[in-house]
Amino acid sequence: MTEAYTAKPFLKWAGGKGQLLDAISARFPEELSKGAIHRYVEPFVGGGAVFFHVAQAFHPREIILLDVNEELVLTWRVVRDAPEPLIRLLKEIQVQYSVCGEAERDALFLQKRGTFNADRPGYDFQNPPAGGVERAAQVIFLNRTCFNGLFRVNSSALFNVPSGKYKSPRICDADNLRRVSGLLQGVRIECGDFEHAAEHIDRHSFVYLDPPYRPLTRTAKFNRYSADVFDDDTQRRLAAFYRNMDARGAKLLLSNSDPRNTDPEDDFFDRLYDGYHIERVPAKRCINVNPEKRGAVNELLVRNY
Repeated sequence: MTEAYTAKPFLKWAGGKGQLLDAISARFPEELSKGAIHRYVEPFVGGGAVFFHVAQAFHPREIILLDVNEELVLTWRVVRDAPEPLIRLLKEIQVQYSVCGEAERDALFLQKRGTFNADRPGYDFQNPPAGGVERAAQVIFLNRTCFNGLFRVNSSALFNVPSGKYKSPRICDADNLRRVSGLLQGVRIECGDFEHAAEHIDRHSFVYLDPPYRPLTRTAKFNRYSADVFDDDTQRRLAAFYRNMDARGAKLLLSNSDPRNTDPEDDFFDRLYDGYHIERVPAKRCINVNPEKRGAVNELLVRNY
């Protein structure tokens, strides 16, 4: 089992790698533990489970985290740069939520979601008002109280996940936020498409890629974490990026869904990553309204080493 580290993910995240971390860490390149890897790059940081493990177990000299989701990047930066104002605001929200009955909790969720969406058009993510603390607190509140911690937006980038109807969610984990902030000191956190990571990648880099998963069925809609859908053409662009970074000598590990879970003839990823080490590992599907459909499925891990 992986060790219990001090700092842990501060967001619940759809597709988060906490329950797959042992399988992933068992496949890290040897150079990481030997100190030959100088830089860790994660172009789809999400909730950051793999980052937390790498940063605390191996202490690479340089860490670069990226994501295309502006809300997410803003929240990571606020946790790094302004933990105390964020904690104060989250504590206020925690108290406000805790004294509500069920109907009042739902109303509070809808009110805060409405404010969050109303403020979205024209919000300056590069120079956020008051350092973005209020916006980050809204993200954490919605994440902690919405259905399954699912971050999903529509084509206008408006958050549209319903309430999770939780009685006592932990909206403010002050101790962990402080530990995370300490861990993030010196870490570069950038907003952009995965191709923006290329400038940071060389033969001394280890890159973990955890893109929005290719849906296993036509009705699955969990590949919209920003206004742009991560479709098959984007998956192909990612595979081309993977091959380009491989040519630079970087160590690369990628995870994705296994389409053969639902169609044994679907070799989409086998063709995209032909020539690399492709492994199928069991994972528990966590996002489904029906608990009976949260059973074990295979996920793909693709390595170039």
